[in-house]
Parts: sequence; structure tokens; C-alpha cells
Amino acid sequence: MEFTLRRATPDDLDAIMGLESSTFGNDAWSTEMMSSELASTHTHYLFAFDPIEPAALAGYAGLLSPKGARDAEVQTIAVAPSARRLGLGRTLMTALMAAASARGARQLFLEVRADNPNARALYDSLGFEEIAVRKRYYKPDNVDAQVMRLVLPEPATLGETATLPEPAGGGSS
Repeated sequence: MEFTLRRATPDDLDAIMGLESSTFGNDAWSTEMMSSELASTHTHYLFAFDPIEPAALAGYAGLLSPKGARDAEVQTIAVAPSARRLGLGRTLMTALMAAASARGARQLFLEVRADNPNARALYDSLGFEEIAVRKRYYKPDNVDAQVMRLVLPEPATLGETATLPEPAGGGSS
């Protein structure tokens, strides 16, 4: 199944909060926090949908990455139950990785619940490495958070990836 991604807007708040609450339960962000995230110039949030039903949220993901900052952080990612195991989580993560790189980040961090092996497997497959554990981080069940990091590649210079086109008319300047 193919999904389409677009930039999330404050108009998406209700749909995002519905999935946020059903996915994360006690760990869900408040409506006020999510509203602030969607409005911030330092964040990049994505809204994923099936092109046949563009109003139906299939998943979302958020990135904290002020332009020019060397570090970025995956704030959240959630996939609707009907869209799980179809590659949408990977699609959202690779889009966040590209956005972080485009904003100038060289490292991307995230936290994952220690009791979420599916998410951990995805992050491992994308090249993230565990760098720390935050004991009893998630309340009220006191589950550890695994802190992971991905070193993003340095952006290629023009000479390494492309050649300049010939000037129009074929003449020299």
C-alpha cells in the first residue's frame, strides 16, 4: 500500500491527538503540547494518509530540528493500527532523517520504550545505535527509555554528486 506524506498543520491537531491518545495512552502528549509543536518554526511534522482517503490519518511523525542546529530529535511517531506492518513507520522515519539533514543536523536522537521491540527493530535497521538508558523514564509504569543516535551523513558537495549543465547555446562565457 502506498501512503502520501504532507507537512502537518494546526488544522490536523484533532486527528493527530486521536491517534496520539489511542497509541500512547498514559504517555500521550497533551493537546496544548502538540498544538505548540505543530505551530513551532523549530519543528517539522508529517501527516501520512492513503491517497484514496486523504482526510484519514494513517500516521504522523515529528522532528525537533532548529535550522542550523547540529542535533535533531525525533519527537514522536505513531502509525494507525490499520496501517501497521506496511512500511509506513520506515517511510516516516526516513522522511524525518532527510528533513533533519536538510535543516543542517549531523546527529539525530530519539527515545524508545524498552518494552517496544518492534520500534527498536525499526530504529536498529535504520542505523540508530543505543547510547544511553533512562531508568524508569515512562510513567506510571516505570519503563526504561533507550536513547538512540544516528550520525547523519555530511551533505555532499556539488562536485561529488553532480556536474553543472552546459550553458544554453553551448557557448563559453
